[in-house]
Amino acid sequence: MTPATLRSQAEQLRHAGRAAEAVDLLLQALALAPTDTATYLQLGFALQALGLHSQAAEALRTPALLEPASVMAQGYLIHATQKAADWTQFDTDLAALRAALAAKPDGADDEFGMPFALVGLPHTPAELKKAAALASRHLARGLRTLPTRRPVARERLRIGYLSADFHAHATAALIVDLLECHDRSRFDIHLYSHGPDDGSALQKRVRAAAGHVVDVRALDLAATAGRIRADGIDVLVDLKGHTAGSRMAALACRPAPVQATWLGFPGTSGADFIDYVIGDPIVTPLADAAHYSECIAQLPACYQPQDRHRTAGATPSRAVLGLRDDALVLASANAVYKITPDLWAAWMTLLHRLPQAQLWQLSGGEQADARLLAAAAQAGVAAERIVFAPPVGMDEHLDRLAVADLALDSWPCNGHTTTSDLLAAGVPVVTLVGDGFPGRVAASILSAAGLADCVTADAGRYIDRICQLAVDASARQTLRDRIATRPAALYDTPRLARELEALYERMWARALAGQAPAALPALPP
Repeated sequence: MTPATLRSQAEQLRHAGRAAEAVDLLLQALALAPTDTATYLQLGFALQALGLHSQAAEALRTPALLEPASVMAQGYLIHATQKAADWTQFDTDLAALRAALAAKPDGADDEFGMPFALVGLPHTPAELKKAAALASRHLARGLRTLPTRRPVARERLRIGYLSADFHAHATAALIVDLLECHDRSRFDIHLYSHGPDDGSALQKRVRAAAGHVVDVRALDLAATAGRIRADGIDVLVDLKGHTAGSRMAALACRPAPVQATWLGFPGTSGADFIDYVIGDPIVTPLADAAHYSECIAQLPACYQPQDRHRTAGATPSRAVLGLRDDALVLASANAVYKITPDLWAAWMTLLHRLPQAQLWQLSGGEQADARLLAAAAQAGVAAERIVFAPPVGMDEHLDRLAVADLALDSWPCNGHTTTSDLLAAGVPVVTLVGDGFPGRVAASILSAAGLADCVTADAGRYIDRICQLAVDASARQTLRDRIATRPAALYDTPRLARELEALYERMWARALAGQAPAALPALPP
């Protein structure tokens, strides 16, 4: 068999959950073609599927060396090293990614731009926009625009949500309460699902909240767009953006008169076929309009919905979780790929200043955890000061978070759903606000929750604020009491539903009047 045939079969095996068999075929392909970059990429993906992030990073380093001008190759490499918590070449790899992106001609569509990898790394908003635009053009290649559909006034506006995450997933956990609060007398809600049917209670709740659920898994991008057009959707909202499994590119066919992106990806789509990005005055200030290909549409308070019914249940003991009963537990519930060397250095400074503290980090797998322990030892922090939380189900995870005293947010990419989970568990979070959307989400959530005094401007103030709260149990309790009141700016989901619906109506009014999309500033709550 040819290397290409072996590679194709391996990809099919990986998608079927047979990654180990895929690795064997890919090694055979490399024996026939030792410099084939596409095979190395597939090998990296298969190794990641097996949780072998260090080996995946090594496999992905070869394409990056063979094709230094490839944004995709450089992006896959550094994202893999971040998953492995391998910072041995962090500065060099980041510089290579940024150089490849800077050298890419405007308007290029020859490769995927890796915007998601950039989100977790130091970057400028202009860089994220360029990477997103490159990705959107690449994904939309060959797709034809459907004939123009003129907007027509109707009694009930038809809203379509497109996502792969209408199951036991973070996005579903965030949006389900809002879906239940939509005004069915004025809005006809359609869900277009291209994700799994897991039979979970959350999936059943999401489906019950919608007027129509359409399974488009078997359809390609063009057929997905065709189905949305056939259903006469007025406002189509993509909930994935540049995240895994996205079908945002279907919007390039222009299936709906008004098209927006919301919630899934913290930044611009970079797409000329999406009219609006839905945010708020903190994550998407109008002054940042140049960094978005879409028009900014602002909700008055936090753009990220919450499930007001979601609270922690029975809390396990600290001993069961491997934590000391007398420790100051500092929770980091964000994925390992969000940890950069600078962030880790800040956390090690905290552990030196707070000898009673334990860092409780979400596990990144055996290899990544071992590297973090080695990095702690290099910083003079004993292994028993770091405790890893293994992956568990969503409800069990929420229950265990409640044992933490304080949560440490990540930067430059904040915790998004993670921050919501911590507040739902009653745990205060301290964040550092960044220059773009990914680094402002926690600030938006905390401000709406009445915890603006937990939003800091730089690493020094971040460390100082955590240390202040660490030694002041009364101050921490005050924050917990604020969270317990479930502030309306964050938890009044019916209010948020009305504000989002009003935003859809403003978008639609412009379309009905024949006006081009324009910035829609937040109206008073």
